[in-house]
This record gives sequence, C-alpha cells and structure tokens, in this order.
Amino acid sequence: MTNIKSFLLLILFCTINHFAQGQSVVGEIRDTKFAPVFNAHVVNVKNKDHTHSNELGKFELDGVMSGDTLRISFVGYQTQDIIVSNTETPIDVILDYKSVSLNEVVILPKLNALNVLTKLNLQSNPVTSSQEILRQVPGLFIGQHAGGGKAEQLFLRGFDIDHGTDVAITVDGLPVNMVSHAHGQGYADLHFLIPETIDNIDFGKGPYYSDHGNLNTAGYVNFKTKNNLDHSSIKTEVGQFGYRRLLGMIDLSSTSKKVNSYIATEFINTDSPFDSPQNFSRINLLAKVDQRLSLKESLSFSVSHFTSRWDASGQIPQRAVDAGLISRFGAIDDTEGGITSRTNFVIKHRKYFDENSYITNSAYYSKYAFELYSNFTFFLEDPVNGDQIRQKESRDIFGAKSAYNYDFDMGSWDGSLEAGVLVRSDRVIDNELSRSLNRVTTLENIQLGDVFETNYGGYVDGKFNLDSWTFNAGLRFDYFDFQYVDKLAVPYSTQSETQAILSPKLNILYNYSNNLQLYLKSGKGFHSNDSRVVIDNSAEKGLPAAYGADLGFIWKPFPTMIINSALWYLYSEQEFVYVGDAGIVEPSGSARRQGIDLSISYQPLDWLYWNLNANIANPRFTDLESNENFIPLAPRATLLSNLQIKSDDGLYGGVEIRYLGDRPANEDNSIVGIGYTVLDMNIGYELDRFDLGLQVENLLNTEWNETQFATESRLFDEISPVEEIHFTPGTPFFLRAVVEFKF
Repeated sequence: MTNIKSFLLLILFCTINHFAQGQSVVGEIRDTKFAPVFNAHVVNVKNKDHTHSNELGKFELDGVMSGDTLRISFVGYQTQDIIVSNTETPIDVILDYKSVSLNEVVILPKLNALNVLTKLNLQSNPVTSSQEILRQVPGLFIGQHAGGGKAEQLFLRGFDIDHGTDVAITVDGLPVNMVSHAHGQGYADLHFLIPETIDNIDFGKGPYYSDHGNLNTAGYVNFKTKNNLDHSSIKTEVGQFGYRRLLGMIDLSSTSKKVNSYIATEFINTDSPFDSPQNFSRINLLAKVDQRLSLKESLSFSVSHFTSRWDASGQIPQRAVDAGLISRFGAIDDTEGGITSRTNFVIKHRKYFDENSYITNSAYYSKYAFELYSNFTFFLEDPVNGDQIRQKESRDIFGAKSAYNYDFDMGSWDGSLEAGVLVRSDRVIDNELSRSLNRVTTLENIQLGDVFETNYGGYVDGKFNLDSWTFNAGLRFDYFDFQYVDKLAVPYSTQSETQAILSPKLNILYNYSNNLQLYLKSGKGFHSNDSRVVIDNSAEKGLPAAYGADLGFIWKPFPTMIINSALWYLYSEQEFVYVGDAGIVEPSGSARRQGIDLSISYQPLDWLYWNLNANIANPRFTDLESNENFIPLAPRATLLSNLQIKSDDGLYGGVEIRYLGDRPANEDNSIVGIGYTVLDMNIGYELDRFDLGLQVENLLNTEWNETQFATESRLFDEISPVEEIHFTPGTPFFLRAVVEFKF
C-alpha cells in the first residue's frame, strides 16, 4: 500500500512540476496585410526563453505558463506584448509597421544581421533604377558600356566579373546568369526586375554557401520581391536627355486575406547624353500571387516579361577625343545597339510537416532572346566595312529545386539540417557570332551553333549550435552535361562532354554577446566554362574551382551602430579574359586575391542614417612574372558612402558618394584605367497620397569614365593600330523629377 501511495505521489509531483515549468505555446505572426512575418523575435519576458517565426509566420515556444508575457518584435514593426491566457489556444499576432531603427537589430546566429541592414537601407533609401539595385550590395560596383540595354559590368572583391562570371544572381530563386551566353559566360541581365517590387536582398560574399553553386565564387545575390503591396500607386519621372519613366503598381489582394496578389508595370524611354541619340526604350511587367493554402502550406506564382531596344555609341578611343575628332559623348560607330527580351514563370510551394520540418519546392521557365551589335576595334580587321560584330541567341531555361529542412533540439545542442536537389537545363538555339555591316548585312559567320547544357546538383548543409558557438558544415555535388552542335561544321554532329565537381564548406561563428559575433568562413566554389570552350578542350578545366576564407566580425559597439569587417582570401584555378576584337571571353591562368572589407551603419538620430562600405583588394595572376601579373580592370580600392534623412513629417533625402580607384588595364600595368569619384543627391516630401521628389546624378558634373578597356584598334585614316584606353563616358549632371500618387 505504501508503494502505491509513493507511486501516486511521484506522478502527482511530476505533473505539478511539468505545469510549473510551463507548456508549449504555438502562434502565428502576420502584418497588417495578413502576410507572414519571417524571423520575428518571440521572447518570454519571465524566463527569457525565445524563438523565431518561420517563413509562414508560425512559432512554438516551450516553458510558457498561463499569465506569462510574450514580447514579439521585428525590425520595421511595432513591438507587441501578449499575455498568455491559455497555453492550449494558438496565439494570433498582427504587427503594425513602424520606422526602421538600428536599435532593434540583434546579432544572433540564426539571424543574418547584414541582410537585415540591407532591408533597412532599402526602406530609408529606396532604389528607383536598375543601375542602383546592385549597388545595395556592400562592395559591389557596376558599369554600363552599351547604351543601357546591355547587362552591366560588375566588380566585386578584386574581380572584374564582366557581366556575371563570378557572382551568382537570382530573383526569388530564378537564375539571372546565362551560361554559355553569346556575349560572355554568366551574362546577368537584371533589367527585368522592377526596383520598387524588391522587398529585401539576400547576399553573401565568398564561396561558403551550400545552396548556391555555379558562379558563386566572389559571392551571390538573391533579390526577394514583395509578396504584397502596402498600397497601389502610379509614379511618373521626367528628366534631362529625354528621360521618361512611368510605373504602375496595383494591389489585387482578396478580401479573404488568404491571397495576396499584385501587378506592376514599368516603361522607360531616354536618349541619354550621347551625341547620337540612344533611342532607348524598355517595358517591364510583373504579376505575382501568394496564397496560404492552410496554416502549414503556402503557394506562390509569378510571371514577368521585359523587352528592351537601344542604339549605342559604344566604347570610344581616348586618342579620338584628344584629337578633337569626336566629343566625350561622340561615337566612332553609332550603329551599335541591340534588342533583348525575357519572359519568366516561377512557382514556389512550401509545406510544413510539423513545427520542426518543412519542404520547399520550386520550378521555373524562362524564354529569352538577345541580339547585340558591337564594334570594339573599328577598322582593325576590315579596313573597308569596319569590324562590327553581331552576337545573337534564342534560349529556353528549365529548372527545378526541392529542399527539405529539419530543425532539431537535443538539449545543450540544437540546429538544423537541409538537403536539396536541383536541375537546370539551358537550350540555346543559334548561338551566333558574326561580322556584320550597319546592323543589316551579315558579312561572315564566325561561330554558329546550338548549345545544350544541363546542371544536376545536390547538397547537404548542417548548422549546429552549442552555447555561443555555431558550426556550419556543408557539401555540394554538381554534374554538368555540355553539348554543342556546330552548324558551320560538316558533317552534322553533336559534340559532348561531362564533368563533375564536389564543393565542401565549413563556417564557424562565435557569438560573444548579442552585440558581437566573430566568424571564420571557408569553402570551395566554382564557375563553369562556356560549353564551346569545354568541348574543344581550349580550357584546362570545364569547372575551375575557387578556394576562399573569411575571418571577420559583426560588432554593435553601441545601440545605433553596426560594424562588419573581414580579412579575406580567394584562390581561383582559372580566370576569364575579355577579348575585345573577337567579342568573346576566353579562359586564362590561375589567380589569387586578398583584401579587407569594412561596412559601417550608423543611426545617430531617429531620422538620420549613415552608411559606409570600403574595400581594398590585391588581385594578381599566380602563373606570370611579378611585373606582368596584374589582372586587367580588377578593382583594388572602392568606397561607397551615403547620408540619408527620413523624418516622420514626410521629408526625406540624402547624398551618396562612390569612389573607384585607378586600376591596371593590362597585365604589365603600362595602361591604367583612371578611377573616379561621383556624388549623387536626392530630396523629396511624402504626403498621405503624394510623393514628390528630385534626384540628381553626378551633382558636381564630374568628368568620369564609367567603363574602360585596353583595346587595340585602328581608325579609318590610321596606318597602324594603337592599343590604349577605350571608354564609355559616365553620366554628366542629370536631374529628374518624381511624382507618385498612392491609392
């Protein structure tokens, strides 16, 4: 009898102890548009236990008792306290928007503080042009050299990335880069993205991320578009040089609050400051639907289209300007230009099996067309007709990805596991390089063929948290099938080659406190070579690897400042060199880069923001003599800083300065690309329904060269060719007015 009583008392004690320790409480966090809030911070005020909401806005927190207070917060929203009346009843939380503040940023292993800062920058300094989008990524510089319709030239961490060879760019998971492109490997035309639809920018520097594969060597950038609009709006912009822009964004969300949808359209027309009018026009369309199928399941679908056409003055030789033959905005061949278009379909599905596991599935399709006319060498190869070339292709891209995520808690250990598989297939018809005349006559086909390139991949990635330490280990496998049909060869045949690569990653983070994180990142990445280069064996490797490491910290010395700095090193097995006279990119030797990155964000007052991004790099070839191992056009010093105001009464504005230092333009540094410093400004006033603004590019009317190349060329009346700087001039003082109506 005594034993039975003891047993019953033990059960009673365990039961009382269980309730004394608290139970699990579940809930859902949404904004005023009923869209899920991801990564919201949920903390029990009593015992300081905390968790974060998932991508459906759902959360679960253990150790909660009736009467406890949960404090729910996230950057850009009003903090809210919820008193738990019944732990068995799910909590439904609606967060109101508020002005952004650095005070709210907490440096945690599960939260990417740098990406949160990017979201803050977007809210305090919204971008309004495709040229400004990539500048939001710290250390990333761009340059345009073909009239605004061609993809920008990119610079990051000592790389002249050309148009995307060493940075992987995606939009909602849709790849932007084009492999085996007619104009260059990794060509990334981002002009189909409407700036005002961007919700946040996820980025990472270096090859340290298992879920990013091809072209992720210097880094990756993923733009996340909005799932819903705060309001509908119409915006018009008018500026110098015939600049006109019209934007419309219409909220179509259902009254059931389970479906968010909108459409956005953009039209741009300009002649630009060139002596020969650019006749540039572009139209963009986007429609997106995001639906909650249930508390554990969501589905989103988007379709976008853009088309662009332009004339261009191209890159001009410095000697022609010095001799007075043309002005800085003149042209040797003003028949350059092109036309391009892209249509995208993206579908994403996410399903939670329980509070700890979910699966994400996505699929996409793109239809792409491209036609570009360039003349880099003028009359070097053909003294009669000139050296104009045409690069053209028609492309279909199919892809899918599936990733399973599992969160675990083993007492002193917790973390997450992710495993994913993917496939991408590019089918390029009539990939062409031809000599042409006046954009009408084809003089000679240099290359013409069909490219079929498929990438199969898989990866596993684990994050393990122990006290203040986080260990992130990953392994990625990629397999490529390269096929090419040369239509200039006889007889017909399909040439093929297969290659594979294994990419390990290891990152270690130590959170000394919520204000200081130290990290060591390391990993292997790669960029693929052009299919034609791989198949004809002119490249030593089809998938040259890159090995990198970062040692750095994220520090919040006081509540209104965040500093991020890193020492980094990257070794690449093979570079690409742009060959202007052929209009192609060819592989070169191995290289190493090392440098320092520094980013500072400071908010001294609620309405005042200051950002600084400074980068120093030392890029060199490793297989050349020390006096001939400079990497052409690789940036060695860059800086971007802006000061922004955004007051509660509607006044906003700011100034931004960007600096790119002098760089070698050839391997022995005998030709130098001249650096520049440019100052931009904007000011505006936001009313309840109207937004009025002025934007000025190049406030001081600085004479600067946006892009530069060391090119050998010959003018019509020259006897012998000359190798020197050829450049595209940067925009002079450019004023535009903006009016937006919200409804």
